[in-house]
Amino acid sequence: MSSPLIFVGKKKLLCSEYSMQLNASRIKVLQAQDDVVNSMKESASKELLRVSEDKKTYKNLLKALIAQSLLRLKEPAVLLRCREVDRKLVESVLEEAKQEYADKAKVKAPKVTVDNQVYLPPPPTPSAMDSHEPFCSGGVVLASQDGKIVCENTLDARLDVVFRQKLPEIRKRLVG
Repeated sequence: MSSPLIFVGKKKLLCSEYSMQLNASRIKVLQAQDDVVNSMKESASKELLRVSEDKKTYKNLLKALIAQSLLRLKEPAVLLRCREVDRKLVESVLEEAKQEYADKAKVKAPKVTVDNQVYLPPPPTPSAMDSHEPFCSGGVVLASQDGKIVCENTLDARLDVVFRQKLPEIRKRLVG
């Protein structure tokens, strides 16, 4: 007959193995949930590319993003960076955006310099979506003249913010 000590030892070993298997399965479930969330974000990122393809809608969006950035910065002079492909579009809405800001903030329109030296990364090519090359789906980045205050108002940055804020809700809906 086996002694009680051997029985207790076997029981502890079985409990330990069970606990390890349970933790491993929990990790697999969490990894699968994370994969689904990342897939959703990647899909949303690909959808963002379509936004800049509709020039009329994108032009209005750029104007709104610039005005919003100016409202956040509240600086008399700023530096604006955009994608090189968007430069002419940005320049075409800049005066309207500055006026919209001035009207809302009840201040004089700021001096906005469009950076012609440094641009945001270009839109991704289909192959770049899967690689780790930097890309920008659209939008603008505004900075104070000294560069200490930066407002990143790109479509990609906004998507990141939304996913961070809504992650608990997304996970809750996925799990139930």
